[in-house]
Amino acid sequence: MLLTIFTPTYNREHLLPRLYHSLLEQTCRDFCWLIVDDGSLDHTRELVEQWQHEGNLKITYIYQSNGGKMRAHNTGVRHADTELFLCVDSDDYLSKTAVDVVIEKWCREKDDNKSGIVAHKGKSENELLSGMPFPLSGSSTLYGLYLHGFQGETTLVFRTKILKENLFPEIEGEKYVPEDYIYDKIDRNYQLLILPEILTICEIVEAGYTANVRKLREDNPHAWYLYYKQRAEITPFSILKLKYVSYYWIYAGFVSEKIFKNTELSSVMILAGLPGALVLKILNKR
Repeated sequence: MLLTIFTPTYNREHLLPRLYHSLLEQTCRDFCWLIVDDGSLDHTRELVEQWQHEGNLKITYIYQSNGGKMRAHNTGVRHADTELFLCVDSDDYLSKTAVDVVIEKWCREKDDNKSGIVAHKGKSENELLSGMPFPLSGSSTLYGLYLHGFQGETTLVFRTKILKENLFPEIEGEKYVPEDYIYDKIDRNYQLLILPEILTICEIVEAGYTANVRKLREDNPHAWYLYYKQRAEITPFSILKLKYVSYYWIYAGFVSEKIFKNTELSSVMILAGLPGALVLKILNKR
């Protein structure tokens, strides 16, 4: 098989059937489904065991103590043995031709300089979640798309080998790391093939990560420190770069890191972000 479809889940028994049925409807079955259950207290295990017994899909189920989505993602990557890896959250599902178009695109255009494929998420199979097409064609880094004006979420298919080399940091006492922290690392060495089609249909639920950004920042300061430090380093000189440097100041303070050490930023650039950091502190922004 060429593709692992990976789903991290926590107490999503009520949502998983929709994703399961979208997998059954795929026009290409060259994939396996890997589910990492991050300590669910509902009947997720029994539900998945029922599907395994039905035998319609190759399903691997792994249960682990609750440690957050990024630890679940690391577990999934470590257990994957296919060339490609697609993370589909439990509140998302796939368009009917998603696997088909991913495999066709990859087999036709892959090379060693590509980390995978970037495609759209949709509100439906015909309506973009972001409301805007990609501003570039061919290939790009993920961050490059956003620097060229793209907004919104994407569907990402990565080479499993590259993900194994770029696992999320597992920080004691914290359960979340911004996904872009790892994607930015991959961007430094590779580009993604751009596929301007909707592969996943997304429904953001109230209990999801996206709806709780402030709490994520409060509960995971070391992770956000790593994210803002790296973003400040890689962003071209601009107002946006100064914004990231300002947040780097804020989170370095939260985690008691020395802001002038262990960074690619010049002292001048770090000092340029200080006024913004003072404003953020006054406004209690984080």
